[in-house]
Amino acid sequence: MAPRILLCGDVLGHLNQLFKRVSSVNKSAGPFDAVLCVGQFFPESPEQVDEMMAYIEGGSQIPLPTYFIGDYGVAAPKILLSASKDIANRGFKMDGLKVCDNLYWLKGSGKFSLFGLSVAYLSGRKSPGIQQFGTFSQDDVDALRAIAEEPEIVDLFLTNEWPSGVTNRAATSDIPAGLSDSTGSDSTISELVEEIKPRYHIAGTKGIYYVREPYSNVDAVHITRFIGLASVGNRDKQKFIHAISPTPASTMSSAEIAMKTTNTTLSPYTFVDKKSSPKDSTKRSSESISDSQYWRYDVSQKRQKHKSGDGDKMCFKFVSSGSCPRGEECNFRHDTDAREQCMRGVCFDFLNKGKCERGPDCNFMHSLQDEGDRLPSRMPGSENTRSSRSKECWFCLSSPNVESHLIISIGENYYLALAKGPLVEDHVLIIPVEHMPNTLSLSSESELELFRFQNSLKRYCKNQGKEVIFFEWVSIRGTHANLQAIPIPSSKAVIVEKVFNLAAQKLGFKFVAKKFDSISDGRKFLKTQIDGNSSLFYAEVPGDTILLHHVEEKERFPAQFGREVAF
Repeated sequence: MAPRILLCGDVLGHLNQLFKRVSSVNKSAGPFDAVLCVGQFFPESPEQVDEMMAYIEGGSQIPLPTYFIGDYGVAAPKILLSASKDIANRGFKMDGLKVCDNLYWLKGSGKFSLFGLSVAYLSGRKSPGIQQFGTFSQDDVDALRAIAEEPEIVDLFLTNEWPSGVTNRAATSDIPAGLSDSTGSDSTISELVEEIKPRYHIAGTKGIYYVREPYSNVDAVHITRFIGLASVGNRDKQKFIHAISPTPASTMSSAEIAMKTTNTTLSPYTFVDKKSSPKDSTKRSSESISDSQYWRYDVSQKRQKHKSGDGDKMCFKFVSSGSCPRGEECNFRHDTDAREQCMRGVCFDFLNKGKCERGPDCNFMHSLQDEGDRLPSRMPGSENTRSSRSKECWFCLSSPNVESHLIISIGENYYLALAKGPLVEDHVLIIPVEHMPNTLSLSSESELELFRFQNSLKRYCKNQGKEVIFFEWVSIRGTHANLQAIPIPSSKAVIVEKVFNLAAQKLGFKFVAKKFDSISDGRKFLKTQIDGNSSLFYAEVPGDTILLHHVEEKERFPAQFGREVAF
């Protein structure tokens, strides 16, 4: 079944009115899965702050998961800075920083999966000069341009401001009276929409409801629908809630994606005048466009090519997502170790330059969490003692950063915890109590406890008609080990091995598959495969089969491979 989403315009702090309407629509036409808000989310005046704080502090309840990008207005800096400092919101959180129950802030720019839908967003308004809170930066724009190069079709694109030119060439009878295409519009948004080519583009800030005729895209077979939404409680009683139920493009056939309506128009952005200077035009039309969008920090400085000394800089695209569409042609370094560190909340600037100019205002960690000395040798002043790792590591029980509310059971050598970013219900991690780089390096005595955890999970899932997939990424520079356990319906157990093999084929390698009589025999085999000189990935799939792949030193292997296959 396709996900059902409610779209909303500028909330302006009117949360009571918004959620009353959401509850009513959900009851009469639901159930809906989530609410996506564009335009200014926070109040315009201090008098409305109490109404918002009632939800933030838990006195009032939010009926559906709600995501917003309009991070400006009264009380926005105070509330959102507090959310940014929450330990749970550290690291790359493109799927939203949790502000309170069922309320998530989509910060900066990014892309995430929401009930199978690919959702991209640009939060804040365009800065008139020096960047300030509630505005987007060139960094954010460059990151989206990198996303635009990915082959995946973006289902929804959320912006606060309208793109300039969107009403041009449309049927004039559909354009609301008094609507000016220039007021509250931004050419930067137009350029991004033209590059990203989303199936739906949703925007607010103009205070009107407007659904444009679908338009075709240049160099893409699918069409785009633009939806502009009015503000909550507007005097003209224009529509501020709009329901959609799009089938994720990832599940559609080529014929379905290419279908067009009878009222499809040409893209309005092919007619928008390009006002960029000759210098900008050169940047956008030449190969140098790739350099700026893959280098997210210090974009104001002139960047040189790989041959001129930028080869030691890391590719932000690779570090943030685990892959880079430019492959070997990328002028920046694809560093798997740095990606692992960033996924655990370490500052990208710190990893890349050895320092962070944001200092105490940075919400990321400025110390490494690595067993080896290869990365620390590049980072002057970094500390790598066991005590400092335990303090920073999210998985060490002695760390103040450990999320104790996720812990299910603690044994002598291992503990069981719910996954912080679960793929499915009951997605759990089996984690060594000791700070160890992988579960295969622990003693034989501790294996007995691991077997008990695994067998207990299998029995629990079997009672629910499910099987369990176990997998682990064993890196030679691993941090704190975790063996992931993901339940799947028993009906899909027979295809799991095939799915893993297909994913491996796409990356250009083949799994070594071995069948064993028990988990114990399989683990004994895996222990013989680690030598400390190479990394490996393994999965224990239904049927007592082990899938193993040794990862070579220079091989580009996504650290999140197991999660991506399971998802």
